[in-house]
Amino acid sequence: MSSEEIYMTYRGYIVPKETHSLESLKFAQEFTFKDSDVVAVTFPKSGTVWMQEILPLVLNGGDLTPIHTIPNWDRVPWLEEKRLAVVVDQLSSPRALVTHFPYHLMPPSFHTSKAKVIYVMRNPKDVLVSSYYFHQMAGFLDDPGTFDEFMEKFLEGRVLFGKWTDHVKSWRHTELGDRIMYITYEEMVQDLPAALRRISDFLGSNLSEETVQKIAEHCSFNTMKANNMSNFSLVPKQYMDSNKSPFFRKGVSGDWKNHFSSEQLARFISVIRKEMEGESFSLPWSLD
Repeated sequence: MSSEEIYMTYRGYIVPKETHSLESLKFAQEFTFKDSDVVAVTFPKSGTVWMQEILPLVLNGGDLTPIHTIPNWDRVPWLEEKRLAVVVDQLSSPRALVTHFPYHLMPPSFHTSKAKVIYVMRNPKDVLVSSYYFHQMAGFLDDPGTFDEFMEKFLEGRVLFGKWTDHVKSWRHTELGDRIMYITYEEMVQDLPAALRRISDFLGSNLSEETVQKIAEHCSFNTMKANNMSNFSLVPKQYMDSNKSPFFRKGVSGDWKNHFSSEQLARFISVIRKEMEGESFSLPWSLD
């Protein structure tokens, strides 16, 4: 299929037609946020599905029922996708959502509410690698071509939700104050219990150490990979073919080292560095 058949453009960003529609995007813009809502924001392939596992458990004190009985896309739906309108009335407060929207696309009600945001960042080199494999297995996305070709598309922002640098900058320059918390995928990989304590404190959940450890165990890569409600095995093969590449591929940091040539790395670093020049915040990883 051609790109025109696979994607639609929304306010300058390409999104897949299989999961998005003009109606779903209008529904997102008119969505009414509650003060108790929590939204995890990510650039695609930065830990979204991990947050769909973590948030219900942190918000409900470690009750495992939702992660064992409700598919992740229904328990913590995407703000911009078609499923939200279907499941929104079944969500119990405090509601958890995820979104790939840059800050300026968030609906008006978000800005007037006290809803909290957890922004998850991931090393862009690993984001690129993860996205490359996801495009190979996802039937609703276009073929990524060679790694070199896909890297150029990524750097130019011709991928879902545009440039990684623009997305990060949009969420680092907000007026949200103590409504937003920043965390990295790498922090979560390195010490998930510590990350969960931070999230718990931010959301006022006051989890016991025993509950933190229980959630960490159930949100580990291997446990999630084996959970049919979380591993996308319920999705028909025509949309997500795990024979081409498993959705839960590695769940590690630094896999980019197995994919970049020295020339590709130099090009990638120079583009990202140039686009982050003059920023008041620094990235939490070395780009080299």
